[in-house]
Formats: sequence, structure tokens, C-alpha cells
Amino acid sequence: MIPASFDYIKADSAEAAVAALGEHGDDAKVLAGGHSLIPMMRLRLAVPEVLVDVSTASDLRGVTDAGDHLVIGAATTHDEVVHDELVRAHCGVLSHVAETIGDPQVRHRGTIGGGLAHGDSAGDLPATALALDATMVIHGPDGEREVAAADFFVDYLETAVGADELLVAIKVPKLDDSWSWNYQKFGRVAQAWAIVGSLALVSSNGSISEARVGLTHMGVGPVRASATEAALSGASTDAIADAAESAAEGTEPPSDLNADADFRRHLARVLTRRALEAAVAN
Repeated sequence: MIPASFDYIKADSAEAAVAALGEHGDDAKVLAGGHSLIPMMRLRLAVPEVLVDVSTASDLRGVTDAGDHLVIGAATTHDEVVHDELVRAHCGVLSHVAETIGDPQVRHRGTIGGGLAHGDSAGDLPATALALDATMVIHGPDGEREVAAADFFVDYLETAVGADELLVAIKVPKLDDSWSWNYQKFGRVAQAWAIVGSLALVSSNGSISEARVGLTHMGVGPVRASATEAALSGASTDAIADAAESAAEGTEPPSDLNADADFRRHLARVLTRRALEAAVAN
């Protein structure tokens, strides 16, 4: 299908984008890479009257070192995240996950901010941000505010970003050498959205001092496998198999044409065990 007609605004900065969003309100949508928005417009699931293009806003791109964390501009592409030296050195898991998104064409055009602001629980980035305890920087008419990843994803395709606001950056804590990770996901084809994914972050020194597990497509938003995390705190690696059995506890996975809820719960258990075992083996 062809999208409905719309007006187009090229915003060369975050301030210009926020001004345009403030003027047009709910009638406007932000365009960055367009890989989520354009398909929805073609299906008439989204019918914005105005598109605010931030793809060339230089203040929304790049990665900077801010001491104990990295600040990643929301318009930074997935491919840039994959190859950025700061990300690879201090938060390699994010580079690793970004490299699994779509195909090279998607990664060269799609952006980290778009993947998060879209709020799709089937996306790879929301669960990653949740497991990393990332912080979202949102700019609006009243200035900037920060929202923790745990509070950012409100509902299916709904985040804490208001109609007159813009996600401008993501603050990602640095991981020291005690951390290892692995991401496992299952899909029908390599480029498709994950039917289920499991991201394991493990801090260990002989035994497991802390484990974080972010689950993809196991609810209306990304979720943490909190029961598995609790079972592994201070445990030996021998506890992984049993702990992974509780990975789906407390989740509400959807049923659709690709998988029903029970199959997704099974996948969450299997993929979590594989991710944890691979992480501790690194």
C-alpha cells in the first residue's frame, strides 16, 4: 500500500525537532531510519500528517565517553554502534546485539534511538537496554529529563516519550572485565523479528556474583527473567540449568501466527540456558 499524504520537515538539530513536534503535536512523527515507521505507514497503521526527519541532526549522532558510562546519540545507526571503538571496548554486548539486527541494509540505516523509541518487545534493543540498566535522555519543551530503561517501556509500541518530546541519547553503563555475555534468539528467518530472544549478562569470579537476563518478545514490553537472576546470585555455574527453568516465570508472552504463548515460554527457558552457558564459557 501507499502511505497517506503528509508534510515533511527536515530538522537539523534536536531543538528544531522538538519545536516542530511542539507545533504539530499528535499529528507528527519522528523519522530517523524509517524501518519501523514507514512499513506502518504503508499499512495505514500509522497516519501522521507531518514527518520530522532527524536523520542528519549532527547533535543526535555519535558516541562519547562520560566517565562511568557512554552516551550514544539516538540517531546513531546500528552499524555505527557495531563498529564504534568505545562501545566495543566498554559495552561489547551492545555491539554484539546490534550486529544481529536485520541485515546490513537495515543496520546502515536504522538507528539505536528508533529501535528503542518504537517500543516493540520483539526488537533486540529494548531487552538489551533493560538488562544493561540503561538510561534514556528525553528532550522536550521544558528541557531534558532522564528515564531508566525499567520505566521507559510503558506498553506495546508505547514508551515514556511524549508527543512533543524526542529521545536524544542513551546512557549505557560501562562493563568491567568481570562481565561476559551472550545473546540467543530464535526466528523463522535470519532477518525477521525474534520469536523469542534471551540476553544473558554474567559477572563472575569463580562463582556468579550477578546475572541479568533480558527477554525479547515475552510480554508487551521487554522483561527481565527475575526468578532466574535471583537463583543465580552467588551460585556456581552448575546452577544454570535449574535456574533457566524459571526464565518464563511471571511473563505474559503473546500468541500469534508464529508461536503460541506456551511455545514462547519453552523457548525462553531453552534460550536462557544456552545464553547463560555461553556467557560463562567466554
